[in-house]
Amino acid sequence: MIQKFEFKETEIKGLIEVTPFNADDIRGCFTKDYSKEVFEANGIKHDLAEVFYTTSYKGVIRALHFQREKQQPKLVRCIHGHVYDVVVDLRKDSLTFKKWLAFELIGEKHNEILVPAGCAHGYLVLEDSIVSYKCGEKFYGEYDDGIMWNDPDIAVDWKLDRVGGIDKVILADKDKNLQTFKEFMSKYGGF
Repeated sequence: MIQKFEFKETEIKGLIEVTPFNADDIRGCFTKDYSKEVFEANGIKHDLAEVFYTTSYKGVIRALHFQREKQQPKLVRCIHGHVYDVVVDLRKDSLTFKKWLAFELIGEKHNEILVPAGCAHGYLVLEDSIVSYKCGEKFYGEYDDGIMWNDPDIAVDWKLDRVGGIDKVILADKDKNLQTFKEFMSKYGGF
C-alpha cells in the first residue's frame, strides 16, 4: 500500500498535521517524512538546520519547551512507540494565543506535525518511544526555555490515566523547575 504526502491545517496557524509518504510491502515499509520540494509545492517552507532524536520511557513528560530567541520550527514524528503530543501557541498576536492542541503521534502510523516558531511543544510518552525532530533552526542552550507542564493557566489535559496516573509521571529536574505561564508573560509578553 502506498500513502502519499498529505497536509492538514489545524486551528493554530502554521501548525500542520502531516501524513508522510509511506510504502508498505512484504519487506516492511519505506517512509519519507520530509521533502523540501514536496513541502514547498504545498506552500510550506521548512528548511532543515539540524535533526535530533529523543528516547523516552513510558510516563515521561517532556514539558512545554521553546527557544526564547532563534525560535525552532520543527517537524516532529514518533518513529517508534506512541506519544501524546501537545503544542501551545505563545504568539501574542495570534488569534489562538494560549490555545493548546494535542495529537496522537504513533510510530506505526508514521504521522507527524509541523510546529511553527513561537509555539511551545511537549509530550507525554504512552509507551517507550523514539521521537524525531527535524528543526528549522539550530538548538541554542542559552535560549532554551519552557513552561511548566501542569501550568493552571494553560491547563493542558495530559490524559495521565493513560500512564497510570500522576504517580507514574517521570520528569527531569529541568522540567520540574520551569516557569509558569504568568512568569513567561511578565518576562517576555509572548512572542
